[in-house]
Amino acid sequence: MEKIKNKFGLLGRNISYSFSSGYFTEKFKKLNLQAHKYVNFDIPVIQDFSSIIKTNKYLKGMNVTIPYKQEVMHYLDALDETAKEIGAVNTIKFLKNGGIKGYNTDVYGFENSIKPFLKSYHTKALILGTGGASKAVAFSLKKNKIDFKFVSRVPSAEHQISYNDLSEEILSEYKVIVNCSPIGTYPNINDAPNIPYEFITEKHLLFDLIYNPEETAFLKNGKKRGATIKNGYEMLELQAEESWRIWNDF
Repeated sequence: MEKIKNKFGLLGRNISYSFSSGYFTEKFKKLNLQAHKYVNFDIPVIQDFSSIIKTNKYLKGMNVTIPYKQEVMHYLDALDETAKEIGAVNTIKFLKNGGIKGYNTDVYGFENSIKPFLKSYHTKALILGTGGASKAVAFSLKKNKIDFKFVSRVPSAEHQISYNDLSEEILSEYKVIVNCSPIGTYPNINDAPNIPYEFITEKHLLFDLIYNPEETAFLKNGKKRGATIKNGYEMLELQAEESWRIWNDF
């Protein structure tokens, strides 16, 4: 077997369930890239990132997931303009000159995944959660001229409201709801964000970044009331392919 000369991986915490590892391993097989390998870099604290770089030869690229999309930025030499504006990184490229550059492909994935479902009355959105992925979602919505508010358990900034603020009036105005929180991820499949689902209508679009399970309790609650629903699987595929393009763009 050919020696590994190109190493890629996923940086995160508690990521044994990860989509990326299986996706890229399968991709390398299909393309007969025997010198390519994709591994999980599951670390308890971001400080361990430095030792990963030192102890792994032939690193070409990484994907970054919860909870390091913002913390990893302090370890990078450069940022792509989009990643800089968003303030979160989910793709890293190891440059030929030895530098490390951060990108955000969540924007590309989310935008192209949600676009076919947007109707003329989808002018305002609620973003559940305020982590790294939510920043990419907000960037994409802004780009597409959709007003948004973040919904947080502890609102601390402009554009943020609490779950207790969600009323019939707000839900009738904000017809796109995007779950960027991990609530409802396997194995906690019965959990759902605490929103008043009774005010969801067939004009609502519910998008969940979670892909495991395929239909979260959040999406089921929306579907029951006639809403359009979409999970995060296609978004992940699209952002993965965009990462692959970046890693191979010399």
